[in-house]
Amino acid sequence: MKRAELIFIPSPGVGHLVSTLEFSKRLIERDDRISITVLVMKFPIATFVDEYTKSLTASQSRIQLIGLPPVDPPPPTLMKESGERYLCSFIESYIPHVKNVVKDIVTSSDSSSGSVQVAGLVLDFFCVSMIDVANEFGLPSYMFLTTNAGFLDFMLHLPTRHKQISFEFEKTDPEILLPGFLDLMLYLPTRHIQIGFEFEKTDPEILLPGFANPVPPCVLLDGLFNKQGGYSSCIKLAQRFKDVKGIIVNTFVELETYTVNSFSNAQIPPVYPVGPVLEDKRQPHPDLNQAEYDKIMKWLDDQPQSSVVFLCFGSRGSFEVPQVREIALGLEQSGCRFLWSIRVPPTKAEASVTSPYTNYKDMLPEGFLERIKGRGKTCGWAPQVEVLAHKSIGGFISHCGWNSILESLWHGVPIVTWPMYAEQQLNAFEMVKELGLALELRLDYRSTDSQLVTGDEIERAIRCLMNGDEELRKKVKGMSEMARKALMDGGSSFNSIGQLIEDMIGRS
Repeated sequence: MKRAELIFIPSPGVGHLVSTLEFSKRLIERDDRISITVLVMKFPIATFVDEYTKSLTASQSRIQLIGLPPVDPPPPTLMKESGERYLCSFIESYIPHVKNVVKDIVTSSDSSSGSVQVAGLVLDFFCVSMIDVANEFGLPSYMFLTTNAGFLDFMLHLPTRHKQISFEFEKTDPEILLPGFLDLMLYLPTRHIQIGFEFEKTDPEILLPGFANPVPPCVLLDGLFNKQGGYSSCIKLAQRFKDVKGIIVNTFVELETYTVNSFSNAQIPPVYPVGPVLEDKRQPHPDLNQAEYDKIMKWLDDQPQSSVVFLCFGSRGSFEVPQVREIALGLEQSGCRFLWSIRVPPTKAEASVTSPYTNYKDMLPEGFLERIKGRGKTCGWAPQVEVLAHKSIGGFISHCGWNSILESLWHGVPIVTWPMYAEQQLNAFEMVKELGLALELRLDYRSTDSQLVTGDEIERAIRCLMNGDEELRKKVKGMSEMARKALMDGGSSFNSIGQLIEDMIGRS
């Protein structure tokens, strides 16, 4: 049996790493011929990543983690100007190290009398600059998109828009008609050819092949409005999407049917929907000790079935005190049971990942904890996977990160949308307007904006989620069943992974 080696290069973000490692495990479990080497970049603001990634792969002998040597990060001022430009610059500085490791792996493969063949590089979409490394060694590149097909749809559209306009979007632009996020990325080069500058939030809506509805610019990712390198970084990424041999997407056909079907008529690389790619059980986070974990799970055990609304806003999700107090007001007025994961904003000297606020009670309204005692619980870091799987959870107020959306759908928990950063606004739009699988609190909220979501708005959303809309709950439960069937033998994602393996290394 001829063995095949795949080299995965994920983005250093925790969510990207987790999805990459979980997908790696799925590939080796599916085909005994495959072994995988994952090249891990050391991001200066995610100090616990090494321990976390090792715990995910500890029992997998055919997955090897190679920590790349540290590089000098870009100056902090660049992060303030554009997070996208900072990340792309950081990743590009790793190209010499990646080249050295790939060379060693290829040389070792050549010296093994052909018993192990390097079958290609699998790149996070932020790492498409590494396509040139693969080309240098005559290896094919595949892209692993940790988010959804809708995002891909937009990025495929961007180059065309850029040719026409070639500057940033405005949030007042007209709506966009797009096929889907993969569609978003494929659209970027086209839009850039047409326009050639950044988006504005006053731009017209965008018509994309993978979206049934026009897409308002106000739900596009932040970088597309950024005139300090964010827009140009997105364009550079989007222009490379068509240079890969295939695009692997963490979605499943039954979830994004309209978008996935739109790709069949597009002049793009093959798209492989392989999701949902999820952790069965989230690994312990260093900021959550066992005693706190036990308290959270014991409290949930004591609550009635489907009675608790869970609030959690991701690894970077934090609010200033005025917004925290509005959330508290909304929860108190709603009368519903809740579990609320509270983080504090990082100080200016810190990086952008927040830590649990040791004195978060100081952020809450006076007397709040006493008034909600028994029906509400607050915490710092929460074990999200286990919480969403718990029978007492009946709803989820979420920042709409794609991993969180998939976890919520997998467990049949309906979502209220409160996006904060990255592509989360587009995710929220797709979930509410395209798929009808979530309730809208906000679609265009951004953590950098000064807008305040009021306690009254939050109360209404919670009441609607927990006390009404049984049709939504039924629809989400149905999608949960379809997600599980997609991964079973003969399911859509099962078949897609089989086709991907065949295209990468041939039939067994």
